Order: sequence, then structure tokens, then C-alpha cells
Amino acid sequence: MALKYKFEEKLIEGLIKARPNRFLMEVKIGSKIVPCHCPSTGRIGDIIFKDIPCLLSKSKNKERKTPYTVEAISLDPVKNKKWIGINQTKMNHYVEFFLVKDKFPKMIQGKSIQREKKFGDSRIDFLIDENYLEVKMPLINLPSKKGAEKAKPSKFDSFDRLIKHFGDLAKSLKKGNKAIILLTYQYDAKPFTPPKIDGTNSKILDAAKDATKKGVENWQANFKIDSNGIALTDYFKLNNF
Repeated sequence: MALKYKFEEKLIEGLIKARPNRFLMEVKIGSKIVPCHCPSTGRIGDIIFKDIPCLLSKSKNKERKTPYTVEAISLDPVKNKKWIGINQTKMNHYVEFFLVKDKFPKMIQGKSIQREKKFGDSRIDFLIDENYLEVKMPLINLPSKKGAEKAKPSKFDSFDRLIKHFGDLAKSLKKGNKAIILLTYQYDAKPFTPPKIDGTNSKILDAAKDATKKGVENWQANFKIDSNGIALTDYFKLNNF
């Protein structure tokens, strides 16, 4: 049986009725509509959040205004749901679990695993021995239902930090060490391909290409989420930058 990060409590199922703002989703749980925390404040695919099945975790903080967090959504028919995890804030925690269990041997190994390591005026997600690892969880392009109504494209301009991290990782390289960008998906994602060129994407792609030329490695890891936990299903090196 594959190793699994197990949730403390089993996730419960609900139905998203609306997303009134970046931080909030209105979810039908049983017969009630409950305001729930949305853990991704940016764009989530081209989804119109109306009657979208979801998985929810319950907060232990009884004083919190949103008693639940939306952990995953499904864009599949009711009888054959496959879940897409959307909790970007927890991704580093899951990656750390599998790093400690040495489940990325082809990508990186090390005895010392440190979180949020300061480098210059930035913080890189992990320092593993002398190697740097930065984790990203894109949610802009998601698999969607055929013929489904899509939301109008919205401006998503929080890429400055990503561009900066490409540069910082390139600077971190010295003889014998690694610097890695790991793209993570909580579903069975196809290998990442560089986006079509426009103003913002061009800046990202230029930064990625420059960092790759200097030795930064690009990897992808796919995970599977269900009501019980998270499993690592695949990881591989990306060579298309």
C-alpha cells in the first residue's frame, strides 16, 4: 500500500454554491449554507463556483467565523468524482512529510530538512543539507468539464515572488549543490508546459529559462487527495524550459 499523509479527521463533503470573494465560499452542508474559508486567494482555473462538489476540513478554532476550509473540489459527474486539492497553504506541509520519508530519491535526498530558510532578503521553502527547494502549487489551469460554463479570465498578477525566486535560486547555486523549483498538483496533472507568451508569462518564462541555464532544476510532483489524506502518485523532472 502506498504511503499516505493521513488527515486528523476525515474530510466531509459539501456543495459550493458561490464564491462571493477571494477568501470565502458559500457551501451547502446537509440542508444549510455555511460560509467556508477558501485557502487559495487567487484564480482557481476558469471555474464558476455554482454547484461544485467539495471536501471540507473542520477548524479546531471554535471562534473562527468560517468553521470549515475547502480542501478540494470536483469537476466530475456525481457518481465518479475525482478530487482536485486547492489548499495551497498546506502544500509545503505535505511535501515535508514525503521528504522526511525519503519519497523523492531521484530528485533530492538529505539528512537535514529545514523549512523557510532565509536567503538574502527572501525565504526559500526548504534547505535540505546544502540544497534549496522551492515549492509552487499552480491552480490557474485545471481540468474542467466539457461544455461547462467558464468564468471570464481575471487578472492574476501575483507572479513577482515566483520570478524573484527563480533569480534567488540561481544565486544559491555553488559547486556541488542543487537548487530546485518543484511544481505540485493535488490531482493527476499532465507534465507542465511553458505558457503561451504574453506580457506576464514572458517574464516568468524568461526568468525560468535564465535560472535553468544557470543550473536550477525544474520538477513536478502529482498527489492524490481524498477524504482520508494525501498520497504522492508520481514525480519527474521537467526538461522543457
